[in-house]
Amino acid sequence: MPASRTAVVYNPSKTKREDLARAWAGVSAEAEPEWFETTPEDPGQGPARAAVEAGCDLVIAAGGDGTVRAVAEGLAGTDAALGIVPRGTGNLLARNLGVPLLSLPAAMRRALTSESRSMDMGWVELTRAGGTERHAFVVMVGFGLDAQMLAETDDDLKSKAGWLAYVAAMGRALSSSSVIDVRLALDDEPAQSVEAHTLLVGNCGAIQGGVTLFPDAQLDDGLLDVLIMSAAGVGDWLETLRTAMWDNGILRLFDRERSATSTDSARHAQGQRLRVELSEPCAFEIDGEEVGEVTGFAVSVERSALRVR
Repeated sequence: MPASRTAVVYNPSKTKREDLARAWAGVSAEAEPEWFETTPEDPGQGPARAAVEAGCDLVIAAGGDGTVRAVAEGLAGTDAALGIVPRGTGNLLARNLGVPLLSLPAAMRRALTSESRSMDMGWVELTRAGGTERHAFVVMVGFGLDAQMLAETDDDLKSKAGWLAYVAAMGRALSSSSVIDVRLALDDEPAQSVEAHTLLVGNCGAIQGGVTLFPDAQLDDGLLDVLIMSAAGVGDWLETLRTAMWDNGILRLFDRERSATSTDSARHAQGQRLRVELSEPCAFEIDGEEVGEVTGFAVSVERSALRVR
């Protein structure tokens, strides 16, 4: 049964209220929910908080990864549950939760009828030339190939071709991603210097195409997963690909207790806090959205900060 009071926070650039209302009517006999629309100035935090203040105990985010992240940030630390109607390109959290991606009514039905569960939330403090800023994330953050690919992706092509637009950007990202010096400190360990072209910190493991970047990641373990990649030549890339697809992919299907395999060019770690200093500014991404260049960042995990369906 639907929650006692439900709100839908929707991104009008991704979906129409009329379509959402039609899906609601098809799966619920209850009166329509409270409706909140996002804006470019407020992508979801404000509407989510307003929904909680209005007494809603279920808030459905209808939009892409940016909308889901913003609504999740607005709900952090409250008793309200987050439901997801994925209407974006990556739909990363929806994938990790098993939310139906292709059927709006099916996603709405799940949001209204499934049991809530707790999940962790990550927080990242970015260091830029003009100062620092803090953001929540539910899937992953980082710099390198992933962020550079997002920066290289043509927005018009993305709107027309969906995730296939990222393929066109991959070649440009590979050519522009270079290994840099990185200084990092995990939890209470001494800081160390490494070389990397990609460093990602994840709360979830899966991304598009069935690829799992963080094989050990769990939504509710109180840990963040770290992936440091330094593959430079063809041989390194082939080794990294083999490890990701075979050791951390197929073999884990037969041995769930198997830990993530690391190589010289792709290293895995886990922790609750990570502080990173970059030798040069790099493009950065938060939950699949490129947010500009940073010179450093610090991440931490807030355990069981969010309830999701």
